[in-house]
Amino acid sequence: MKLVVIGVHLRREDIEPLAMAVDAGDLFLSALEVPDDQPIGDRELLLRVAAKRAELLDRATFLAVRYGFTASSAADARAKCRLLVEQWRDALEAAKNRVEMTLKVAAQNPQPRPQRSDFDSGASYLKALHQSTRAASVEPAFRQAVDAAIASLAARHRWVARDNASLELVALVERQVVPEVNAAGHDLKQRFPTIPFLLSGPWPLEVFVDDHE
Repeated sequence: MKLVVIGVHLRREDIEPLAMAVDAGDLFLSALEVPDDQPIGDRELLLRVAAKRAELLDRATFLAVRYGFTASSAADARAKCRLLVEQWRDALEAAKNRVEMTLKVAAQNPQPRPQRSDFDSGASYLKALHQSTRAASVEPAFRQAVDAAIASLAARHRWVARDNASLELVALVERQVVPEVNAAGHDLKQRFPTIPFLLSGPWPLEVFVDDHE
């Protein structure tokens, strides 16, 4: 059997009995125990992990780990995250009752994705790829409206260029503010019917981990 790690939590009782709790020093890891021969990309496993993430978030805020973090045992899981425990604890303590919400919007001027065959070196290609992502922008009036309606409700927020065709606002909000964020998203759809965007969440901590207050 192997462990598929889901998240990082402050308390054991925020995990059990929904998932396996692994003592990681000052923190606890939530995990699912699965057969060694079950592929990480298996659809059934992906759906199970997604469902557990939602259930765990209903209990308490936690820090999400990138999907695919596996360990052969509890001791192996502890060893793999040993150097990050202090950083994770600080982030969780600073955001005990906060969750992330995301608003993804299509870029106003999507940039063509560079073709690897057009570049002599990998470094040049990666630089061009980064520039094409950074060049994507949102219609100014819509971005201002999002900042006024949603970013204003957040303790912290950040616009992130995910790819060359879209941008994403990530907002760290208090749990009790989530209904207000959803209402703001509904209002934005009424005001900007021609701009495609998706408001989703709440999500565990992911973006606001390294730069907590």
